[in-house]
This record gives sequence, C-alpha cells and structure tokens, in this order.
Amino acid sequence: MTHNTPLSPRPPHALSGRGRPRVMTTAQLRSHGVSTAETNEQCRPGGPWQQFLPGVVLLHPGPPTSEERLHAVLMYAARERGGVPAQPDAGRPAAPAHPEVMITGLAALTLHGFSSTPPLPSLDAIDVLVPRMRRLRSAGCARIVRGAALPAPEQVTGLPVAPVARALADAVAGLSDADVVRRLMTEAVRGAHCDATAVVRELNQARLLSRPHVVDAVESLLAEGRAIAEDRLYRMVREYGLPDPVWNVDLRLPGGPYLGGLDAYWPDQAVAVELDTRAPRQDDDALWSEYARKREHLERLGITVVHITPRKLRDSLEQQATVVRTALMAAADREPAAYVVVLPR
Repeated sequence: MTHNTPLSPRPPHALSGRGRPRVMTTAQLRSHGVSTAETNEQCRPGGPWQQFLPGVVLLHPGPPTSEERLHAVLMYAARERGGVPAQPDAGRPAAPAHPEVMITGLAALTLHGFSSTPPLPSLDAIDVLVPRMRRLRSAGCARIVRGAALPAPEQVTGLPVAPVARALADAVAGLSDADVVRRLMTEAVRGAHCDATAVVRELNQARLLSRPHVVDAVESLLAEGRAIAEDRLYRMVREYGLPDPVWNVDLRLPGGPYLGGLDAYWPDQAVAVELDTRAPRQDDDALWSEYARKREHLERLGITVVHITPRKLRDSLEQQATVVRTALMAAADREPAAYVVVLPR
C-alpha cells in the first residue's frame, strides 16, 4: 500500500457513530469516501446530518455544542484556503491546520477566562481572525475579522485563540457601550491577562482611539495600569529584600534646572527606577525621545537609571529585582554622582 492508495469508502453512518468527531469539512468527508451527493443526501431536511456552515457539516441533527461551534468556525475559515485540516482524534473535531486562523473578540476573551464576557452559548456570532487579503465572507455564526499583521495564536483548550490584547481590541471594535468597554479593559489589567500599554497599543493599531467612549475607558485603564505597576514595584522591593528607596520624587540640580521625576530613587547609591507606562500613540517616538534624553542627562551626572515596564514587573519580578540589586551593588565601583536635590513629587 502506498501513500497514493485511496481510503476505502466508509458508509456515512460509520462516520457519525459514537466516539467519532461530530464536525467535519466536506473535504474530510470526501477523503473518507463520502461523495458530495451522499453528503447532500445526509443533510436533507430531517436527515441525520446538517450543513452548519459552507463546507462544514455537523454529523448529527441536534443543535451544536459550544465546542462544535468553535471548531466549525475555525474549519470554515481554514477550509476556504483550499487546505484539508488534519484528521481529528477520536471524539474531538480537528483544529485547523493553518496557523493564520484564530478565535478572537468576545469568544476569545471568554476562552481566556474573562467573567465579564457572555458565555459561549449566548454569543450569536463567533469572531475568527484571518489575514486581510483572504477572500472570505462571514457566514452563519462565523464572523470574519481581518488583520494586516496577525499575532501568534495562543492555545486555549486546544484551540488557536488570539492573545488577550488583540482579542480585546477586536471585541471593542464592535461595541458602543462605554460601561461594557470599561469593564472588559479593567478585567484585562486587574486579572493580569495583559498590561495596559499592550491594550492601548492594539487599540491604536486598530484606529479605535478616536472613539470618545474608548478614549474615556483608556484614560481610566492607564491610571489603573500605573497603580498596579507601582504596587508591584513596592512588592518587589519588599519581597526581595532590597533597601528602601525614596518613592515618587523629582530631582533638581542645586539652584539649577529640573531633571525629571522618578518612581524610586536610592540617593546613597545614585540608582533610580523609572516605570515606562507610556500609551502607544502617534507621538510615541517623540515621547520616547524625551525619556531617552532624561535618562542620558541623569547618567551623565552619574545616576544609574533602571527602566522597567509594567509587563516585566508582571512576568519577571524576580529578574527585575536582580537587575536593581546589581545596579545598587555596582555603585561602590563607580565615581560618586553629582549632588542633586531630591523633592517629593
């Protein structure tokens, strides 16, 4: 038997028996020897199968489960590329073979464990993210969302799902209720699914920051994101035994110009920590230049500046503590820093 030997045809009822997958594409059915005419016959009104989406067949007559809907949507989006998804394991539909197809929007947030999103059975449509150039239309419960640059999908319960920040932006694009938008953004940050700057970056790329109800939610989100990052910074100092710094201070040269604000400063070692909670916007480059100029100015005065993002504090707290501790220990080997005036901010 060679790889070109066709599969022996299976009777349709054998494909929908107990322990078999209950969602298949017409291409998969043909690979099992079920002709288009036989599929149409099985999907007749009152028949044992049903045409759930174009090219996707539900191998039972009753309503689909949430899992079947998700797999069917992914199969529909993958099928349109002309490929045949990999054969499924017994009892479970196959996930699409194409990495550029993933669940996004409210369904993705629910899969990520959000409590403020509707349960999957109550969603009339499931958003599926595909490349922008795909010639594909929404159909049935499959709502097509196109993107120029797709993120790497995350595997959630065996399904390719958009990362939280991207799924949130895709969900917000279809929402007009300011309270709902704010709740979703707040849960994303409070639940440690992602940091505020990642959310704003995706909203900016989706050109959603011109919508008033989105802007209001973003302002609250950034304030909350900074508060959470500051709390993690306090915890890092406490839990990893770092010496206490002075918190939230401004630096000035004696009788001279303002040098900038810092989130934490160790005067004896001339080491500073600055949180980067910038909102990614059109003027991001100019704002980053301002950060860089301040850092260069302080370092010319002998002050070491440790730049930390909220994401680093969330994902690698111990590593960031090590970076700060190393900077504090290295102070003994440096020339003394210039004298600066430390003022409460």
